[in-house]
Amino acid sequence: MKDKDSQILLKKILSFKEKEKTQLYLVGGFLRDFILNKNIQNRDIDFCLKKSAIKFGKKLSKIIKAGFVVLDKEHGCCRLVKRIKDKTYTLDFTDFRGKDLKEDLLHRDFTINAFAIELNDFLNKKDIQGFIFDPFLGIKDLKEKILRIVNEDSFREDPLRILRAFSISLELNFKIDKKTISLIKRDRKLLTSVAGERIREELFKILKIPFSYDCLKMMDNLKVLEVIFPSIKNMRNVYQGPYHHLDVFEHSLETIRQLEIIFKEFNRDNDLNSYLDEIISGEHCRRSLLKLAGFFHDIGKPKAKRWQNGKVKFHGHERIGLNFVEEISQSLKLSNPEKEILKTIVLWHLRPGYLADLEKISPRAKFRFFRDTDKEAVSVLLVSLADQRATCGPLTTKESRLRHERVVKSLIKEYFKKQKEKPIPRLISGDDLINIFKLNPSPLFGKILKQIEELQAIGKIKTKKEALSWVERFLKYNKI
Repeated sequence: MKDKDSQILLKKILSFKEKEKTQLYLVGGFLRDFILNKNIQNRDIDFCLKKSAIKFGKKLSKIIKAGFVVLDKEHGCCRLVKRIKDKTYTLDFTDFRGKDLKEDLLHRDFTINAFAIELNDFLNKKDIQGFIFDPFLGIKDLKEKILRIVNEDSFREDPLRILRAFSISLELNFKIDKKTISLIKRDRKLLTSVAGERIREELFKILKIPFSYDCLKMMDNLKVLEVIFPSIKNMRNVYQGPYHHLDVFEHSLETIRQLEIIFKEFNRDNDLNSYLDEIISGEHCRRSLLKLAGFFHDIGKPKAKRWQNGKVKFHGHERIGLNFVEEISQSLKLSNPEKEILKTIVLWHLRPGYLADLEKISPRAKFRFFRDTDKEAVSVLLVSLADQRATCGPLTTKESRLRHERVVKSLIKEYFKKQKEKPIPRLISGDDLINIFKLNPSPLFGKILKQIEELQAIGKIKTKKEALSWVERFLKYNKI
C-alpha cells in the first residue's frame, strides 16, 4: 500500500480486532479503488462484521482517538472520523445485512462494490486476489469496466443508488450495463423519497468531474433529471426566437457543455482556476456551482414568455428565475452562500451581453457591473460566455460573438487586476454626513456614500473637498 498513513491506521484496527477475536472485512469503494490503484485518493473506508459493529466502533474510537457517531442504530452502523496530519479518514462499520457475508454483499449497490476481504489477509498477503470473496463477479466487471447492479431490488432498497450509478460510472469511466439502465428507468421516480441533502452530494460528485455533460445528458434521456428537478419540464419545447437554435432546455444543457470547454481553455490561468476552485461550502467548489447556474440561468423563461408584434419576448425572465432558484436551493438543502451565488449569476447573466452591445463601455457601466456582481463578477462573465456560445441561431453573427468574447475576457482580466490593487480609501464617511451636514442616520446615508464611491471610481471626484461639495449640491437640489 502506497499510502503509509492508511497502512498504519489499518494495522491499528487489525490489532484491535484481533484482541476482540472477531472477523472484520474490508468492503466497498476503498477496496475497489485499491485494486484499481486509486486508494491514495479514497479515505472513506468501509468495514463489515457479523454483529456488534456499533459496540466495536465505539471501543475502537477510544483506542485510535477518533470521533464516533451512530449512523443507524437499528441496522448496526457507525462512523469514526480520524484526522492524520492533513488527511481525514472516514471509517464506517456495519453489521452484516443478512445471515452471512454473501447475503450482506447481496444488499450492496453494484458488483464492483460487492466483494470483500478479511482485514488480516488484506494487510498480510502479497497477492490479495486469491483471498477476495467475490460471489457476484465484481472483479470481472471491474476489469471489463462495467457497472452492474447486484440485485433487482437494489434501487428500491435505496433509490439514491440511481444517482450513484451515474456518479461512479462517470468517475471511473465505466459503462452502465443494459439491465441496470432498465432498472433505473423502472425505479427513477423513487428518487422523490430521498432526502435533498443526499441528492445534493451525489449531484455535486457528478458536477465536480471536468466533463460531466454526457452524463447529465444520459440522466436526462432516462428522465432522471426531471425527477430531481420537476420544474425543468416547463423548459422543454420552448421556442426562443431566431437568435437561438435550441429550445430553452436543450440550450441550458448546452450551456453546461460550453462551460466545461471554457474551463479547459482557461486551464493555465492561475488566477481564474484559483477562483473556480474556491470551496464555497462543504466540499463544493465554485466551478461546480457555475455548472448548476448554467443549467438554471434561463429557468424563468417559460413563465416570462410573451409574443409582441410577432416576436417572442422573455422580459424579466432573470428575476422570475430567482424564485425557481430559491425553490431548488431549498430542495437540495444548499448553504446560504451557495444559494446567493446561484441567484447572483441568474439575476445578472444578461448584463455582459448588454455591455458587449455598447459601442463603448463607459467607466460608470463597468463600475456598476462589478459593484452589482461583486465576488461573482467572473462567475457571471463565464456563464454569459457559455450562454452566448450556446446560442447559434440564424440571426447570431460571427461579429457579435467575437465582440462578446473580447468584452468578457477583458472584464475578467480587469477583475483580477483590481483584486490585486489596494482598495481606494473612502473620501467621506457617515460621520462626515452627521458632523458637517447635521444629517440623522437613515437610508439616505447609503445612497449618498454609494454615489460618492461611484464618482470616485470613475475619476469624477478625487478629493474630500470635491466630495463634500457634491454632497452639498445633492442636498440642496433634493431640498434636504
